[in-house]
Amino acid sequence: MKRRNFIKKGALTGSLFTFGGSALATSLNLEPSATSIENHKFNLRYAPHEGMFKHIAGDSVIDQLEFMADQGFTAFEDNEMRNRPVEQQSKIARVMERRGLQMGVFVAHKIYWNEPNLASGKKEWRDEFLQDITKSVEVAKRVNAKWMTVVPGHVDLRQNESYQTAHVVESLKRACDILEPHGLVMVLEPLNFRDHPGLFLSESPQAYQICKSVNSPSCKILFDIYHQQIQEGNLIPNIEACWDEIAYFQIGDNPGRKEPTTGEINYGNVFKYIHSRQYKGILGMEHGNSQAGMVGDQRVIDAYKEVDAFL
Repeated sequence: MKRRNFIKKGALTGSLFTFGGSALATSLNLEPSATSIENHKFNLRYAPHEGMFKHIAGDSVIDQLEFMADQGFTAFEDNEMRNRPVEQQSKIARVMERRGLQMGVFVAHKIYWNEPNLASGKKEWRDEFLQDITKSVEVAKRVNAKWMTVVPGHVDLRQNESYQTAHVVESLKRACDILEPHGLVMVLEPLNFRDHPGLFLSESPQAYQICKSVNSPSCKILFDIYHQQIQEGNLIPNIEACWDEIAYFQIGDNPGRKEPTTGEINYGNVFKYIHSRQYKGILGMEHGNSQAGMVGDQRVIDAYKEVDAFL
């Protein structure tokens, strides 16, 4: 049996077990030659990440990409793409192109979780950031990416917030000078106070103000629904208020940062609003699996089918 056919068979059998159809799966005696599986068509471009389906698809990122495409996903997100060997980046890009998977975000630079690199205004930290952005342009070209994540680092406790904001804006303007000629976009990600205490960028209105100050098509917002539920709530009104500066979404339910339907966020309604705005971008599935093993992998797929059905 070919690996791709084995994966398809396993995924279908998993769906039947999920809905209480173990006897049905057995009685059908599923074989690839007798089974025709049509890709599910999602209404939005949800992007799984490496490892999310490894129990069904195997450890190889290439096999996982094939499995994602077989399940109807049309995008792939990889925060660590910049750190992969060039040869592997190119191989991943070829598979994504062949399977119709669009590349989502990757992290564009070294993130300072405890030091105020961009907020400080110090030349050495700004220069390092701009060098990372320059290197990330080549990665983006290699993997056909459009978006890259930027996190400005920790607050500078020795400077007024307005000075810090001015320093961050200046660094981002210089990064836009690098990105604009290539049509690339850095997306600023506000992160919540509970998981990442002390970071400079934490709220969507703050990100909106910064993007308006930078005033470039290469500087937009990554609205992580999980982070903003913790940080500020009021999700749909804040998405609406920030809409013209949002270029990318990420997903995770709260509490737990697992797939939709496991926490308090009404993802059916949130996705319905995003879809109503005719959003054509990517929604990165930046969360873990609520259950272990193959059952957990399949549960993620079923959860997205469930919330996507609201659209």
